[in-house]
Amino acid sequence: METTINFNLTAYMIYLPVAILMTIVVSHQLFKNGKIFMLDIFHKKEDIALATNSLFKIGFYLLNIGFALLIIYMSQIYDYEGMILSLSTKIGGFAIYLGIMLMLNLFLFMRGRRKAMDKERKEAFTV
Repeated sequence: METTINFNLTAYMIYLPVAILMTIVVSHQLFKNGKIFMLDIFHKKEDIALATNSLFKIGFYLLNIGFALLIIYMSQIYDYEGMILSLSTKIGGFAIYLGIMLMLNLFLFMRGRRKAMDKERKEAFTV
């Protein structure tokens, strides 16, 4: 029984930092490059673009780290092979989830940019 607890505890101690680090790396890249979209969406109004980008980043952190914590449970692990299998399944699933969230955010950035460009076109025709 004690061995099982040690394998599970070790798996949790590996999973959490990996999931959090993955979230931080993806978030940093997404929102570093997302500033360009935000500036375009908000017509070069840097203060509102950066504030909105920062709020999106906080939401991204909360959503993804919350999900990582929500799915943390692993069934009983009895050996190293089981630990590796559990970790690869858990981390792989979380990586797929992060990829989907990344694509969703890119879609939202592109949609916002398209709407901003449509608005510019309408304003150009009315002037």
